[in-house]
Amino acid sequence: MVQYKWVALSNTTIGTLMAAIDATIVLISLPAIFRGIEINPLTSFQYLLWILFGYSVVTSTLLVSFGRISDMFGRVKLFNMGFAIFTVGSLLCAVTPNAGDLGATELIVFRLIQGVGGAFLLSNSAAILTDAFPPKERGKALGINMTAAIAGSLIGLVLGGVLALFDWRYIFLVSVPVGAVGTVWSYLKLKEIAARRKNQKLDIWGNVTFAAGLILALLGVTYALIPSGNSSMSWGDPWVVASLVGGLGLVVAFPFIETKVADPMFRMALFKNRMFSTANVAGLLGSVGRGGVQIMLIILLQGIWLPLHGIRYQDTPFWAGIYMIPMILGFTIMGPLSGYLSDKYGARLFATLGCVITGATFLALSFLPYNFSYVPFALIIFAMGLGGGMFAAPNIASIMNSVPPEDRGAASGMRATLQNTGQTVSIAIFFTVIITGLSSSLPKALSQAMITSGVPQLASAFASISPTSALFSAFLGYNPIQSILSLPQLASVVSQIPQVTLTFLEGQTFFPNAIAPAFISALDLAFYIGAALSVAAALASLLRGKVYIYGEGKATRTEARGVEPVASKARPTTDAKESITRMESEHFGKNDE
Repeated sequence: MVQYKWVALSNTTIGTLMAAIDATIVLISLPAIFRGIEINPLTSFQYLLWILFGYSVVTSTLLVSFGRISDMFGRVKLFNMGFAIFTVGSLLCAVTPNAGDLGATELIVFRLIQGVGGAFLLSNSAAILTDAFPPKERGKALGINMTAAIAGSLIGLVLGGVLALFDWRYIFLVSVPVGAVGTVWSYLKLKEIAARRKNQKLDIWGNVTFAAGLILALLGVTYALIPSGNSSMSWGDPWVVASLVGGLGLVVAFPFIETKVADPMFRMALFKNRMFSTANVAGLLGSVGRGGVQIMLIILLQGIWLPLHGIRYQDTPFWAGIYMIPMILGFTIMGPLSGYLSDKYGARLFATLGCVITGATFLALSFLPYNFSYVPFALIIFAMGLGGGMFAAPNIASIMNSVPPEDRGAASGMRATLQNTGQTVSIAIFFTVIITGLSSSLPKALSQAMITSGVPQLASAFASISPTSALFSAFLGYNPIQSILSLPQLASVVSQIPQVTLTFLEGQTFFPNAIAPAFISALDLAFYIGAALSVAAALASLLRGKVYIYGEGKATRTEARGVEPVASKARPTTDAKESITRMESEHFGKNDE
């Protein structure tokens, strides 16, 4: 008979695989999606940003609430519900009925439904694995689960490029059979083994405060990237500022509210545990540092490197995914290995070293020229993948091992919230740094390039080009020069330019060579920021202590100093804790027979 722990691993792995495929398949296939729903993303940034960020905004907002609700009503029950909701959302995306602005709005709403399902999956998968596996095997299990996530990212990158050649709807339809199988499998095989406290009340004020605060903050970050008037971004827009200030104010108020209720959504006292707090801080800093790097490197490949090496703009999204495979392979190799080793030797060494390696690869990338040789680039991003894999599984295992069994859902939700929020903030930071750098240098560079190419009459038109438009053009596989030259107001000027000159301007090399110096200069600054945040994550990781497993004391080589007992008004009684410990001992004993 198959041990239940492997049943739990297979179920959660299917969910993780599905969510990971969906994330990267959309990222690579955005050009086909926008062509399919017949809107121009370069003039409709709000749709582009919402399709990119809407899913993560919803999941980040709901993760902690769903984790706490799962602790109250059953992790498996809500995990199963998440599978079903995600599958329905994927099907709705695939059958989006309209085109134009209405079709884009429908697609965004359906993506938000996927986000709700994803929040149920992400908030419970780590908790279900922690319930099912004994402490000495949790790192290995979480490492395998995370490897599935990275494998899903690889599958999504390749599959998205292939399916986009046929029909954009297939991009979402491919998740439906995976979701259907996963839904049935989880309903049939998963079972509730987690201990739950009875007669708990829902923390309405905590849920509302946290959700509203995070929504406002993430909306502000998202809309700040949209051009406004003569400005390339909207950080100074009153609505953006109000959203950021109001959101951050509510997030700051959340911990104080949680200390005043009998059954808080999240027990802030868990942060008194040094292992829990430092591992979460390290996870947040790491996510902010590296969360936007994949998109930035894809833009570098699609907008500059691939066109310079003869790849057509419309083909660059697919090939960018292929050339990013070394990073994914590095993570796939190191994820389960570091999880297995951390079960034996503790998380601190591997998680800290992973952050250091990641920081070093950021610095290494800053030394590459824009027309680099691929082998050094591949080796660097492979090492970056190794560093990410070395950090991820041990860090998650140490978080989940450090909390009481009855709080694992909320703890998993908090961890995932910090990670997802960090990734969204990271993308905003990276885009802001790049766009700010391009705003000061790109118009002048393009104008000078036109003069040098013998068409000074176009210099003024290209001096006013939006850096945001240029950046997203490269990201979406469009040639910005062709888009600008096709503008009606330039028709009379373009008609007087020799065809050979137009062919050169619209070719593979003009735009990359014109934009590269300004882009690389701004990208290097983003790399330095990523390196600094990775070092900060390493320092936080180093402070976590050695090995700490809740309830096992000195037998697990616990470093007692700095690990404070967790206290709360809603903490279970001694009899309840003894019952929980006995249930876990019996369960793990059966697993190990």
